[in-house]
Amino acid sequence: MPAKAKRGALRTEEMLGGYVDHLMRFAEGLKPKKLVLDAANGMAGLILPKLAERLKKVGIELTPMFWELDGNFPNHEANPLKPDVMEIAAKAVRAAIPKYDAAGSFDGDGDRCAFVDETGVPIPNDLMTAVLARWLLRTHPGAAMVYDLRSSWVVPETIAESGARAADARRPFLHQGNDAPGEGLLRRRALGALLLARAFLLRFGARDARARPRSAERERRPLSELVRDLRRYHATGEINFEVADKAGAMAGLEKRFGKEATRMDDLDGITIEFGSVAKKPWWWFNVRPSNTEPLLRLNLEASDAALCEEKKALLVSILGKPVH
Repeated sequence: MPAKAKRGALRTEEMLGGYVDHLMRFAEGLKPKKLVLDAANGMAGLILPKLAERLKKVGIELTPMFWELDGNFPNHEANPLKPDVMEIAAKAVRAAIPKYDAAGSFDGDGDRCAFVDETGVPIPNDLMTAVLARWLLRTHPGAAMVYDLRSSWVVPETIAESGARAADARRPFLHQGNDAPGEGLLRRRALGALLLARAFLLRFGARDARARPRSAERERRPLSELVRDLRRYHATGEINFEVADKAGAMAGLEKRFGKEATRMDDLDGITIEFGSVAKKPWWWFNVRPSNTEPLLRLNLEASDAALCEEKKALLVSILGKPVH
């Protein structure tokens, strides 16, 4: 008869303290700052109070906004991709200029955060990718970085300017953690990538704080200045269309634009490019299907504002009236 299995044991351990210890390693060498953080009544509100206590000791003051946990989200939708959500944190900053250095707005489970600069202007999430790329690559020259393929062309351009290699990656896999080896993670490991970036989520390519630059090399300029030169091109942001036959609509776009396109790929939906960043004018768009709704999501960018509006009107005429 098989030996009797040894009875297991149950151990309960509080993890929040250790996680806050980990986060505090990124605060080393920071100058005093004042930040507004909107938790949207989501899970970030569980961590932020304890983090705020620790940060205050090193001169970082966090002003709470909706830190009370409430799954009904009574104050606003917990989605920092939406301009009306970001406007809440932006108003708080603008009402107190020059009190705050920046603001952040989290999603419901606390794994996404979008930012507002010290003047109360929201920062597109792909531009934050470029800001962090410059920062990290100072101490990791020649590293590879994986970014969301819907990002502005300023992202790979900035990565290349910093002496690194850039590779886009399929959006659904970028959110995989270090213990869930999805396609984005495997691609990062293969390239030795330092940073993964969703359109609104930045994950460091290390479990500890080794990926951060040394404190002596931290950036001291206001956030608005760090972003200013990155606002080179013109994008629509994400526009949704209700489409019953999503596959058919994307096939139609391939047929409509295939002959004049410089490049096409189907890595995540369909991306069609016209020209290159080195020579203006240029434009590109990505259309991808929602996994849960009868929606197609359009992102479009161009080298100048007039071209962006022209091509946006063209895509709207093809896909139909946008929905919110």
